[in-house]
Amino acid sequence: MIRALLSGDLPRSRVVAALLVAIVVLLALGPFVLPGAKALSVAAKIMVFILLVASYDLLLGYTGIVSFAHTMFFGVGAYGISIACTRIGSSWSALAVGLLCALALSGLLALLIGLFSLRVRAIFFAMITLAVASAFQTLASQLSGLTGGEDGLSFKLPEVLQPSYSFSEEPFLGVDLDGRLFGYYLVFVATLVLFLVLLRIVNSPFGRVLQAIRENEFRAEALGYRVVVYRTLSTVLGALFATCAGALLAIWLRYNGPDTSLSFEIMIDVLLIVVIGGMGTMYGAVIGSAFFVYAQSYLQDLMKWLSDGLQALPMLAVLFAPERWLLWLGLLFVLSVYYFPAGVVGRLRAAAFAKSPR
Repeated sequence: MIRALLSGDLPRSRVVAALLVAIVVLLALGPFVLPGAKALSVAAKIMVFILLVASYDLLLGYTGIVSFAHTMFFGVGAYGISIACTRIGSSWSALAVGLLCALALSGLLALLIGLFSLRVRAIFFAMITLAVASAFQTLASQLSGLTGGEDGLSFKLPEVLQPSYSFSEEPFLGVDLDGRLFGYYLVFVATLVLFLVLLRIVNSPFGRVLQAIRENEFRAEALGYRVVVYRTLSTVLGALFATCAGALLAIWLRYNGPDTSLSFEIMIDVLLIVVIGGMGTMYGAVIGSAFFVYAQSYLQDLMKWLSDGLQALPMLAVLFAPERWLLWLGLLFVLSVYYFPAGVVGRLRAAAFAKSPR
């Protein structure tokens, strides 16, 4: 049953399987085992990034497409929800309209990018997508009447998703059964289902063709596959899943702005996570997102604790000062790329294969 659920693509490494199980269980029990609002928000961000990074892995890892416009689709999803809830109201129909309109817009934009740009090779295509994403971010910042401009949009969700809504007056295992809990599990279930759909796509005949194009597009073309068509479809599918991730982020935060969903820093984070987790694995999106987001959220706190404990050694205390957390995060990335050139999942799978009997 598990093999069917994972579309036949098993982790192929006990360590990878253990990490995946631990992450999924921790996220599933998040509200009950993670103390504090910050920990729960970090868990929700990890889930959103799992879906976003997995959708980008479909492009980069499985098709070999380097695109810098992926956060544009992420932002479209977030703005679709925020604009619909602001204009229509806090209802489920507003969420549905916002999501459908966002998916339609993302699909159209991805189709246009695919048809007009995918014939351009390598770095030229990447620069085109970067220009399109930058233009879209500028447009979102200037259309203040629609998007809220630089201030963004705060909005209300259906009553059952509001933190003030209570399903029961009595807590369950010490956790309040409120709208915040319902929203968390909405994000969890949606991420899990969509991730399994992505896993099914990359392990289908369509996904095999994408991998063939990644390895040698000229040979794939010679075998009769329309490379431009498949690359365009991959771009559209990746855009749609990224849009869903953006919608989930907006639902969780009940706010959206240019820096929240359209920032180029998000695109850099996605690229880093894909490389750290392992390109062309899908499971790398889960492990990479969990480790990266957790480090990004708590590394500064850890360094403050170390700095306070090293006050007797001034040089070390300064070295571990909280404001230098980006330096250490960059060092961790360099070390991960050096020791895991194929990503965490790729390296662990290779090690498991080397130990297995021939």
